[in-house]
Amino acid sequence: MSAQPDLTPYLAASDVVDFDHPDVAALAASLAAPTQIDTARNCFNWVRDRIEHCIDFQREEVPVSASDTLATGTGFCHAKSHLLVALWRANGLPGGFSYQRLTWDGPNPPYCLHGFAAVWLDGHGWYRCDARGNSKPGIDCQFTPGAENLAFPVQYPGECTYQEVWAAPWPELVERLYASDSVSQYRTAPIDPNPPVSE
Repeated sequence: MSAQPDLTPYLAASDVVDFDHPDVAALAASLAAPTQIDTARNCFNWVRDRIEHCIDFQREEVPVSASDTLATGTGFCHAKSHLLVALWRANGLPGGFSYQRLTWDGPNPPYCLHGFAAVWLDGHGWYRCDARGNSKPGIDCQFTPGAENLAFPVQYPGECTYQEVWAAPWPELVERLYASDSVSQYRTAPIDPNPPVSE
């Protein structure tokens, strides 16, 4: 088994992962359990089931930060991941961000960036899980460490799953989410950034 990475960056608060916000901190405390896995699962299930995926529920809001996502009760997969990682970090669990490049609809472009989350569990390492919500037919994501089940398969040319777990959301993604005034606007130009260049 490879050496454990430096997990400090995966425990940090930021403007987007604002787990120091009182409402996020209170929710995180209410989801805490005696074990890492149970705490991580509680947070996952809450975000998956209680935050509406904006497209599935015909919502127009585009929150970005964890606290705004919690207050709004909706968001894209990215917003849901920001909240989930914030809840994990508030409970002392290292959390990070993972991504897929997928087609927007069907086998042809345009492409979009799909986001999900990863939690570091002792004895497991990074476990990637997808809290976008099972409100879309054909999706049934569960929290099952040791068995990854993401919402979407990679099946068309140009699609891929990025293997890295990032400590912070991609900067260009965050910038473009903040610039999106509505889900309708996003639909006209799905966000398809390149991965950030490692320093």
